[in-house]
Amino acid sequence: MKSAESQGRYEIMLSLQNILNGLGAAAAPCHRDIYKAARSCLTDRSMAVRCAAAKCLLELQNEAIFMWSTDLDSVATLCFKSFEGSNYDVRISVSKLLGTILAKATISKHPGTAASRQSIRRVSLEEVLELLGTGFLRGSSGFLRASGDMLKGTSSVSRDVRVGVTQAYVVFVSTLGGAWLEKNFAAFLSHVLSLVSQSHPKATQNQIDAVCCRRCVSFILRTTIGGLGEKAQLAAVKDIFQAIWKLKKVMDAVMSDGNLDTRLGSTDTAASQHMLVCALQELGNLIYSLGTTVAPLLQDSSTGLLDSILSVIPHPSISVRLAAAWCLHCIAMALPSYLTPLLDRCLERLTGLKSSPEAVTGFSFAVAALLGAVKHCPLGIPHGKGKIIMTLAEDLLCSAAQNSRLSAPRTQAGWLLIAALMTLGPAVVSHHLARVLLLWKCVFPASPKDLETEKSRGDSFTWQVTLEGRAGALCAIKSFVSHCGDLLTEEVTQRLLPPLPCAVDLLTQLSSILKTYGSPLKTPSVVYRQRLYELLVLLPPETYEGNICAIIKELAADLTAPDTQVAASTFLLPPLCHQDDLLILSPLLQETDHRFIEEQLLLGNSIACGSLEYDPYSVYEKDIEGDSVPKPLPPALSVIGSAAKLFGVVCAHVGVTQRLKSARDVVTRTGYSLALASLHRYLGGISSSQHLNSCVGILYTLAQDSTSPDVQTWALHSLSLIIDSAGPLYYVHVEPTLSLIIMLLLNVPPTHAEVHQSLGRCLNALITTLGPELQGNSTSISTLRTSCLLGCAVMQDNPDCLVQAQAISCLQQLHMFAPQHVNLSSLVSCLCEILLDNSVLVNLCSPYLLLRRAVLACLRQLVQREAAEVSEYAVMLAKDSREELTSDANIREVGLEGALLILLDKETDDKLCHDIKETLNYMLTSMAVEKLSLWLKLCKDVLAASADFTALTCVDTMQEEEGDKGDDASVLTTRHDEKSHPFTNPQWATRVFAAECVCRIINQCENANSAHFDIALAQEMKKRDSRSDFLVLHLADLIRMAFMAATDHNDHLRLSGLEMLLVVIRRFATVPEPEFPGHVILEQYQANVGAALRPAFTSETPPHVTAKACQVCSAWIASGVVSDLNDLRRVHQLLVSSLTKIQAGKEAPSHLYNESASTMEILAVLKAWAEVYIIAVQSHKNHRQPLKTTTCLEDSIRYGSCSSDGLLDLVYTDLGTLSRLWLAALQDFALLTLPSEFASQLPAEGGAFYTAETSENAKLHYYNSWALILHATALWLTSTGFVVADPDEGASNLSRPVTPTSMCQGSSSGATIKSPEDVYTDRFHLILGISVEFLCSLRSDATMESITACLHALQALLDVPWPRSKIGSDQDLGIELLNVLHRVILTRESPSIQLASLEVVRQIICAAQEHVKEKRRSAEVDDGAAEKETLPEFGEGKDTGGLVPGKSLVFATLELCVCILVRQLPELNPKLTGSPGVKATKPQMLSEDGSRLVSAALVILSELPAVCSPEGSISILPTILYLTIGVLRETAVKLPGGQLSSTVAASLQALKGILSSPMAQAEKSHSAWTDLLRSALTTILDFWDPVDETHQELDEVSLLTAITVFILSTSPEVTTIPCLQKRCIDKFKATLEIKDPMVQIKTYQLLHSIFQYPNPAVSYPYIYSLASCIVEKLQEIDKRKPENIAELQIFQEGIKVLETLVTVAEEHHRSQLVTCLLPILISFLLDENALGSATSIMRSLHDFALQSLMQIGPQYSSVFKSLVASSPALKARLEAAIKGNQQSVKVKIPTSKYTKSPGKNSSIQLKTNFL
Repeated sequence: MKSAESQGRYEIMLSLQNILNGLGAAAAPCHRDIYKAARSCLTDRSMAVRCAAAKCLLELQNEAIFMWSTDLDSVATLCFKSFEGSNYDVRISVSKLLGTILAKATISKHPGTAASRQSIRRVSLEEVLELLGTGFLRGSSGFLRASGDMLKGTSSVSRDVRVGVTQAYVVFVSTLGGAWLEKNFAAFLSHVLSLVSQSHPKATQNQIDAVCCRRCVSFILRTTIGGLGEKAQLAAVKDIFQAIWKLKKVMDAVMSDGNLDTRLGSTDTAASQHMLVCALQELGNLIYSLGTTVAPLLQDSSTGLLDSILSVIPHPSISVRLAAAWCLHCIAMALPSYLTPLLDRCLERLTGLKSSPEAVTGFSFAVAALLGAVKHCPLGIPHGKGKIIMTLAEDLLCSAAQNSRLSAPRTQAGWLLIAALMTLGPAVVSHHLARVLLLWKCVFPASPKDLETEKSRGDSFTWQVTLEGRAGALCAIKSFVSHCGDLLTEEVTQRLLPPLPCAVDLLTQLSSILKTYGSPLKTPSVVYRQRLYELLVLLPPETYEGNICAIIKELAADLTAPDTQVAASTFLLPPLCHQDDLLILSPLLQETDHRFIEEQLLLGNSIACGSLEYDPYSVYEKDIEGDSVPKPLPPALSVIGSAAKLFGVVCAHVGVTQRLKSARDVVTRTGYSLALASLHRYLGGISSSQHLNSCVGILYTLAQDSTSPDVQTWALHSLSLIIDSAGPLYYVHVEPTLSLIIMLLLNVPPTHAEVHQSLGRCLNALITTLGPELQGNSTSISTLRTSCLLGCAVMQDNPDCLVQAQAISCLQQLHMFAPQHVNLSSLVSCLCEILLDNSVLVNLCSPYLLLRRAVLACLRQLVQREAAEVSEYAVMLAKDSREELTSDANIREVGLEGALLILLDKETDDKLCHDIKETLNYMLTSMAVEKLSLWLKLCKDVLAASADFTALTCVDTMQEEEGDKGDDASVLTTRHDEKSHPFTNPQWATRVFAAECVCRIINQCENANSAHFDIALAQEMKKRDSRSDFLVLHLADLIRMAFMAATDHNDHLRLSGLEMLLVVIRRFATVPEPEFPGHVILEQYQANVGAALRPAFTSETPPHVTAKACQVCSAWIASGVVSDLNDLRRVHQLLVSSLTKIQAGKEAPSHLYNESASTMEILAVLKAWAEVYIIAVQSHKNHRQPLKTTTCLEDSIRYGSCSSDGLLDLVYTDLGTLSRLWLAALQDFALLTLPSEFASQLPAEGGAFYTAETSENAKLHYYNSWALILHATALWLTSTGFVVADPDEGASNLSRPVTPTSMCQGSSSGATIKSPEDVYTDRFHLILGISVEFLCSLRSDATMESITACLHALQALLDVPWPRSKIGSDQDLGIELLNVLHRVILTRESPSIQLASLEVVRQIICAAQEHVKEKRRSAEVDDGAAEKETLPEFGEGKDTGGLVPGKSLVFATLELCVCILVRQLPELNPKLTGSPGVKATKPQMLSEDGSRLVSAALVILSELPAVCSPEGSISILPTILYLTIGVLRETAVKLPGGQLSSTVAASLQALKGILSSPMAQAEKSHSAWTDLLRSALTTILDFWDPVDETHQELDEVSLLTAITVFILSTSPEVTTIPCLQKRCIDKFKATLEIKDPMVQIKTYQLLHSIFQYPNPAVSYPYIYSLASCIVEKLQEIDKRKPENIAELQIFQEGIKVLETLVTVAEEHHRSQLVTCLLPILISFLLDENALGSATSIMRSLHDFALQSLMQIGPQYSSVFKSLVASSPALKARLEAAIKGNQQSVKVKIPTSKYTKSPGKNSSIQLKTNFL
């Protein structure tokens, strides 16, 4: 050991650690020796040896009791020594050692005999803390020596010792655990704060030391309290507040002590100031992290927390004032409802205490900090506050000169307020811009001459104030430029620029002013410089082109000043460097959990680290970084940063180039190699291989220079950059580079961790270069792959955490490119060990942030592909592990998912938390359905862990209100089991995440098995396989979780809970309850839903929560779950109460939030009511039309009469108020959507629910809710039929005088009362205008809900005659609407939207039809006497028949219908099918949606002729017929059972409509129509005899039906011309021959209808040609005897046809026909013997024949008698049958009943299909 070099000592220490680990207690004899050896190594000059020694001692203390008893002091002193000159790794290892030992000492209960007990002293907590405190305050110098040094005043503890001890404090607390800290928090807090108290003046003797000590104290508090659960944190808030209160009392005593001895006062307050700063900052951080959970504590007036903080603000120390302001900033961000009241109180004090300099600066800081919080609070502050603040700022600036004691504070305060005001954004600032620009202009002298006179006149004090004021003005303008970019118009920029040249002139003269007036001006002048640079960085260089030379000179002077060189490198590099380079530059620059305290070591002992007092302006500027206060550096340093930035901007503008020099020493060689690589990184890749070869050669050589690890590190780092930039070109170098890397990994000692890190980077780059080729199987590839895996394995074994992180990210890359070659189980176990191994630590895992990040990034990628495997391996690992993992994160119980959730709760790093969430989301997506119970239990545990203190309040209120109904909720909230929870009081953010997970799980289940939402099915499947699990079985848990979240104190959680409730209601609303038919499963939870919603409607609830709750209310009412009105009333009452609240409109005093917040709430309430009203109207409609399809009892109960009308009654009482408010809201929306050029016409005071100033914010809320309000308003107007004018419906007689009903009324007086007609016209145009404006320019973010609601509103509007007459009479309006709808159909693929659009089109055409009819009627009435000839032609096409595109309604409709049809059936497009190469296709079935669309389009087409004049109808008829018959041709598919497809039915229906159009008869169009219809019939006939073998697949029934429609619906002359008639008859004949029974049945049915046609010219030819065939067919059946139902039906239909013939035949032919018919019928009769043994079909036939005979016999008795007489056989048969029938009627009534039914049913079914 003594002779070994550092590498050897390092290995020995690690070996000893392993030996101790293996031997356990057995090694006791050697403990002392090992301890001695390790002691000396703990202060070794090699850092790696120190780390190893610390690990060895950590292992030793497990068994060696003396370390934490007798030798405790010396171990502590040793550790303090070890911290001196240490690096980050040493501090981590040694602090872990020290913290663990001290924790052991505190809690140890020593075993052993009495003798051993005496020698061990118990150590109290005070002593341990005292020990740590000594290290913190006096360092490692021991007690005696230190006191001597302190007397001399020379000793100062080095920072690394202080930082090390700080980390030891944290380890100490986290080892003892959260419960211990809760118990001992008060003692711990007072000790930690005392570290910066007056009793240790050395620690805070100068500002630099004070800032650093404060940082350490803040870190201790932040890290220890941060790990506690929420309840403990709330208790900590109280304790910290107590401490602040005590310190404030001391301060008050000193301040009120007159001026007996002012010096005493100043030292006392100065001494307590640091404690106050630490306490206030931690209080702020704590409240910020707790969010609204902390509200009850602040509402409790007995604590008076806010008053105390406000009273600390005028503290003599600026640090305390700023800390208090920052604390208020945090409170405002956590509790937005306190923002406005706090602002008001601070403004009031600022105005009242203008004469106290401390109060002026203190309260101006507070106001600025609060303004900085506004942008993080979506609800904002009232708009008027801006004006108050601006006026106050002007007042402060103007009164600054009155009193010299106050001039500096007032100037600073004035500009600070203006600068902070700018963060409120353009909406507020635009109103005050003119005044700000005026102040800006006045603060600088107007010309250079004035500046000269200034210089000659002033003194030191006036210059101080002047510089302060000008720096402030620069800062205000900088704030304006960065926050209000939208206001920077040309004109404003021109007004900003004039003072700039003067500002730059002053900059150049600063040095001479400094010389004149000396050091008091030093800081102000530096601040001025910094502010000017910061502003110039933001402005484009063109704006200060003239001054660039002067500026560059100043920058050069600043950047090369000798005194700043040392420090500058450490804080300038981070923002300018690439992240990867930083790590190697200095391990201190890496991101760590300890960054907050480690930063101070970067800067060296002589320089202060950042703190708020160095730049008060950052109190509103900075966002919260992580969760700590802004840390601006001292002005002398930050000015360099600003100068560097500006230098970059200016140089880029001017163009400065520099050359590289070459040299041989280490620094330059590393610099050269980095420069080589960076050039490629930033200028694009490498393109020439020769150049690449030379670069690689140089870097290879440098990489192997083992004399200097630094050169190796940088050369390898550069090599990795070059590999990245070279891309595929590098391929040739892969093998040699890989072998170089492996060689170095094995050769370079592990103590040179930075070389290994660079090697890891190179390996990563190589793996990326190889990419997917790594999957290959060739020898060379598998060798490369093995090398890569080997490299990863070597790095995984490296003790350095950052090297391990590299190994993991290399494995992650390998897994991405060649997943099958990475051993997943070992990788997962390695990841889990790192994450969950050292779970004693606060962060539950490795103390290295970068390593944890690498682990999670890797896990996240693994679970994207193989979530199930990863999760299994993790659980297996937990089961295999020998020692019990600490109960903290037991994977065995909660799985990897649970462990990650616990980790999420403890982690503070944003990037890490984001990765954990992503990982969990991937796992949830792929596994939540299979592991449903586990996931729901995890989420429930996380949410339930917080339920305990909300449960009590909630249940009480329920029981008071609802008596016994409260049971459900009380069941919900009692804690289910008292066993230890894996989640102890998780943070609210974790609970919000759990609530979001539940919603995701529900969505996942929706895409899985339908049993998740069907309780009967779920229970049945659960019986079959007990392992299967379904969501619906967990419904009680889902409701319970939603309830717990929705009633929490935390607003974010309440929102997630309400969202969860909404999802549950929407998904489960229709799930029936099998045990109570007619009810749904959610009905039993109505009390819980009510209880979850009620708290959201209390007066103190913020508007966004109420708005969300309104949405849930309306969803619950609309879901139809509750049918009993009395039960509904509870939730309905909540909506009624909110309606009452919002009726005051925007005049309602909203003191807390921005006016747009009340707009949001009002619109949410109106939208909720609109949804309820829409549903009420719909269910009422459905109920009124008796449902033909639903015959089952349950449905009628389900949509019971009580609910349908009752819901409407509920709404009806408030409908008058609602309709007024809805119209007002729509009018607001219409005004807000006007283009900007109409801005001047908008009402100056805003609308009904928004103020003019907040219109931009309000727009968003209107966008979210207008659609449903529009639909509801349209329904309401429809229900009044546009005819009932309310008696009070004057122009301005709304509930609020602000809203004129009509848009922008001309008269200002409002005295003109409009007629009801005008009011209605306005309303009609309002709805139509909003709809058209929205539909004609659909934004990409327009929701389906809005589009559908908008189309439904139009449908409702056109349902009543008055609006239809408006549209019908205004052709242009109709055409515009059609064009808009056409565009909707083109741009939105959703079938439901397209169908809704087509419905509106149909209504527009109906309106046009009505209009044409009305005009024709009135013309006929007027010209009653005149000749018919002279009537003018109404309708489109007038006398010429021409339709002008763009001016024609019909043309627009045709375009739209063709668009729909061709989209569904491209073959209809003649361009496609007309070209010779295209073969026609087989007919096809469309999807259900497609069929609906086509059918709707056909209905519209068939309505068109009625809108045209006769000539116009001739123009469009060919098109309409072509499309209708085309649909028939393309969709006439043969279906089983001879059914017609829905599109064919629609086209036949349309044909019927077209053929029976009056235009076919009108004299002007008759002949043309006849010709065209004949052509159409010919076309249909041609389908049968295809020319080119195509449409053979067509369904004969469809075509035959089409022919029948022609025969029956047109005038006879169309179909009776011989050539067509013959072809039609042939078709019928041919079809009768087809064997398919269904076709025959259909044919008979069609002939039946033709034979009945009244005009003999039409029907007779068919009868002559086809009757004999039919008789033959029937006789055939007679011989064959039918065997199945189909044949039976054929027979029945045939007989019906013959019966019809008998009725239509002329008298003298009748007897012949009857003679044919009777024998056939009689032949089917059976006698009694046969009847008993006959088949059911024969029996049905017998019954049918008998019935028919009974009907025909009496009618034609003579024929009947003669026939029976002439044929004895027939007679006998008839008699036997009748006898037999009487017998069977007696005996077998049921059979006959039964046998008749199939025949009856089927015939009914066939008839319904017939047209």
